[in-house]
Amino acid sequence: MSDRDGIFAGDDPFEIAQRWLADVVETETSYPDAIALSTVDSDGMPNVRMVLLKEITESAFIFYTNYDGQKGQEIEASGKAAFVLYSKTRGRQLRVRGMVEREDAAASDAYYASRPLQSRLGAWASDQSRPLVSRGRLMAKVAKLTATLGVSPPRPPHWGGYRITPIEIEFWADGAFRLHDRFRWTRKTASEQWEIQRLNP
Repeated sequence: MSDRDGIFAGDDPFEIAQRWLADVVETETSYPDAIALSTVDSDGMPNVRMVLLKEITESAFIFYTNYDGQKGQEIEASGKAAFVLYSKTRGRQLRVRGMVEREDAAASDAYYASRPLQSRLGAWASDQSRPLVSRGRLMAKVAKLTATLGVSPPRPPHWGGYRITPIEIEFWADGAFRLHDRFRWTRKTASEQWEIQRLNP
């Protein structure tokens, strides 16, 4: 569209998203890649929580989690999710909705291996989203796994990446007097061309 310029410039929404995330990393002091991820349960009731957006590729947005936790179960059941990345310092929002599938095992292995050892052991120890008797019980489990798995634990089979292939991406930038700038990119399937619309604030 002719009036897309400045921070909205470009014909590829993934490149714009990558640029926006890079800008946020420069200004946010803590967890610049934090996103509010939304899923729905079997009754259609939404759930939202913060996770870290670890990569934006040329076709998808990738994060990592426990497949057996609540978010994992809801994703496996619906195959859909949405998220928002908000930057207070930049005055921007990136909103994404799309279809979700598990990340390639090799990519999950590589990211898991890059994490600190205690985080890798924690992925084994946590029965995510399930009741916990006490923190002491959890730490005792971590200690036992440390002795069992050592310093090079393999990736747990219940832990890995998800990739969101979007059918909708919205770029929102703060404007004076709440006259914000919004552009929405939509398509019905990943193989279709994007339709781009400027939206009212």
